[in-house]
Amino acid sequence: MPSTALAGIRVLDLSRVLAAPLATQMLADLGAEVIKVERPGTGDDSRTYGPPFAPGAEGDRTDTAAFYLSCNRNKRSVTVDHATAEGQRLIRALAARSDVVVENFRAGTLAKYGLDHERLRESDPRLVYLSVTGFGQTGPYASRPGYDGIFQAMSGMMSVSGHPDEPMKVGVSMVDILTGLYASTAVLAALRHRDATGEGQFIDLSLLDCGLASLSHFAMNYLVSGEVPRRRGNGGYGGIPSQAFQCEDKPLFLVAGNDKQFAAFCAAADRADLLQDPRFATTPARIAHREEIVPVLEAILRTRTRDEWLVVLDRHDVPAGPYNELPEVFADPQIRHREMLVEVEDPLSGRLALLANPIRFTATPVEGYAPPPALGEHTAEVLTGLLGVTPERLAELRARGVV
Repeated sequence: MPSTALAGIRVLDLSRVLAAPLATQMLADLGAEVIKVERPGTGDDSRTYGPPFAPGAEGDRTDTAAFYLSCNRNKRSVTVDHATAEGQRLIRALAARSDVVVENFRAGTLAKYGLDHERLRESDPRLVYLSVTGFGQTGPYASRPGYDGIFQAMSGMMSVSGHPDEPMKVGVSMVDILTGLYASTAVLAALRHRDATGEGQFIDLSLLDCGLASLSHFAMNYLVSGEVPRRRGNGGYGGIPSQAFQCEDKPLFLVAGNDKQFAAFCAAADRADLLQDPRFATTPARIAHREEIVPVLEAILRTRTRDEWLVVLDRHDVPAGPYNELPEVFADPQIRHREMLVEVEDPLSGRLALLANPIRFTATPVEGYAPPPALGEHTAEVLTGLLGVTPERLAELRARGVV
């Protein structure tokens, strides 16, 4: 079972693709009951974002993309057409029995169907309503569509990523992922406020805002100094060294975040002479003389293989790690010990591998996972069990394409 930390909380998930579904998956992992509402026949757009698609139990493939599987476990899927009057009534009835509604339609879209916060709160003033949009509910860009790469570009994230002559987006959909984490935190805070005051609220979350907020110390460095951060490829802005280095055979990432760690590196490399050079003796001096010390360190690291360096650096307590491709990641003994890869029984695939939730509780652990649901898998279960829709009425709604 998922964690019991949020047991008793029901979330009506009207969202699709990545940022908001990641937020509701987090809430589901923590024990909330999440009902995912999808369009009849097609469902969440991300179901088709393949290849790759999930394997079938007989060695073939399903029609469910791995993208969808990444952010929809521990949910129940219900198909309802929100463009029909009867579908809108069903969704409003589900919302009236929920603690949280999550949606990521363009600003103003759901108001056309009577599914916006103002309409739904008429039935339940305690409702927490989260809207995730590209640009927020207000401002000159509020009606624009957008995707992760656009927000990485607009927020400044690309401006600080990549090599000096080439800005580059982060490989994964980082703004989506970070927005999902901001969203789940916001919902938890709103639930805490509701429990304390009896008052629900509307949460307006923008991917552009979240992308900018995630610049963190890069943005703060600019605000303090007025200097535009330079792109440094695999180099960081902390202590020196703090970057990837090519060893004799393979690269590693090495960080000496303070003077003690740099002294330990010098001992590991048998280069105590570096500590006698005033350009390199302190962290501020090494940062100021970055262009001079980095070539020295590159030459040192090329004298041994990666694994030889990792052994000696670990012996001297110097922070370092290998550059891993994904096969190496999942074979890493630390990753395996932490059980970050789990397998679940899936009706379509047989056995399905999933990434585990990284949160480790002592009192309310995440002890199991339900596979991401098939499209409309729980429609009858939810509508009959929660709303009292009779089998005859359900059959009629199906025949008319409402569900």
